[in-house]
Parts: sequence; C-alpha cells; structure tokens
Amino acid sequence: MSIHKTEAIILRRIDFRETSLIVDFYTRDFGKICGILKGIRLEPQKFASTVELSSYNDIVFYKRPGTAIYLVSACDLKNKFFNIRNHMAKAAISGFIMELISAVMQPEEKNEEIFNLAINALKELETTQNPDKIATIFKIKMLALSGFKPHFDSCVCCSERIMGQSKFSLKMGGLLCPKCYFKDLSARAIFRGTIASILHIERNDFKTNLNLGLNPQIKKELDVILNAFLNFHLERELKSQKVINKLAIAV
Repeated sequence: MSIHKTEAIILRRIDFRETSLIVDFYTRDFGKICGILKGIRLEPQKFASTVELSSYNDIVFYKRPGTAIYLVSACDLKNKFFNIRNHMAKAAISGFIMELISAVMQPEEKNEEIFNLAINALKELETTQNPDKIATIFKIKMLALSGFKPHFDSCVCCSERIMGQSKFSLKMGGLLCPKCYFKDLSARAIFRGTIASILHIERNDFKTNLNLGLNPQIKKELDVILNAFLNFHLERELKSQKVINKLAIAV
C-alpha cells in the first residue's frame, strides 16, 4: 500500500457500521476521494478532527489496490469555519458548495484551482454580510474551472460573436444569436448585463469579484439561469439548493 498526505475538505460523511465513518474528501493533490476512518466514532480522540462537513483538514491515507475506498489513518483539523455553522444561510451555502463539487467533479480528478476556490469561498463566507453573493460567484467560477460551464462567449451554434440581443438555450448549453433562435424555440431571452456579469466573474479572481456590483434584477436572472442549467445537465436539483430556496422564501 502507498501512503499519501494532502489537504482536504469534507464533502460528505456517512456512518459505517457502529464505529467508523465513510467520508468523501475533495483534496488538493488527488481530487475527490472516498476514505474510511476506522473506529473514529468509538475512539474519536484517535483523530484530531471531528470530520465536520466543509471543514478543512490535513489527511494521511493509504491507497489500497483493488478498492475505491481508501484507509484514512490521520485527519487533523486546520479550520472548522465555526462562524459558518452558527448562521443558517451561510451553513446552507457551504453545504451547496460541497454538494456542487461532489456532483460535478469526477473521482481523482485533480484541480488545484477548484480546491483553492472552495477554500477562499469558505473563508469569505465566514465574514461576509452577503452570503448569497458568495454562492453566485462560486457557482460561476466552479463551472468555468471544471469545464462544465455554459457557453457565453459567442453563439453556441454558429460561433459568431454576439453584439446585440441573444437567447439562452438550456439544451444546447449556451447563447444563441438571432440567426440561430430557430434551433431551440424554448430558449429564453437574457439581459446583456447578465452575460457581462458572468464573463467578468469567469475572467477575474475571487477577491476581485467580491467588489462587483450586481443589481437585484441581474442577480435574480443569474441564479435562475445557472440553477436551471445545473438541474438540466445534472438531471436533478441539488438538495442544498432546495434548502437555499426555502430560506429565501422565508426571508
């Protein structure tokens, strides 16, 4: 068995038998992996972490031949993001970040940019007064960095640059110019400001994007389009998105 050490975020955890946990990690060096922490529920003092969802840890694990579940021998807490856990909306958004990574990324597909994006988003989420903006920025950046993004640079059909009006096609995964509207009659109109905001977020770093002003109409359309795109291509709505939607209604 080969032994590895890396930084990791907790994406998901489930009880295994009476003493152990099976945990999905998103790691800096190995992408998404699944590991078992034997005996942690019986003797939690063996590990220096409570393995909470979205916590940031150093882990040591063994890759065992012939199995997709690795043995995690150490899990040391680096940051629990305590302030997120005491705020309902922030906790819902951190859960969304973890679920989106889990849904989009393939096992052992390393992407250090997405790992850093997630850490930056969690750090900002701890102190921000506008957690919903963090979710929108993360969604756009995550889709761009993973290669899963909608096509907003030009017409998805003819590749011509769009200077005026356009529509967004869910099934084609991008913008249609007026000449190509007929190729998807269900495509919906989209504000030019929404397109400009998406392209700005894709092309700039997380800190820069925090200063971007989003008027309520553009923000609403961004969320509607991105959520519809995710639901269509994942063929399901993320559970955490349903929670965020309910909290928004409650407010």
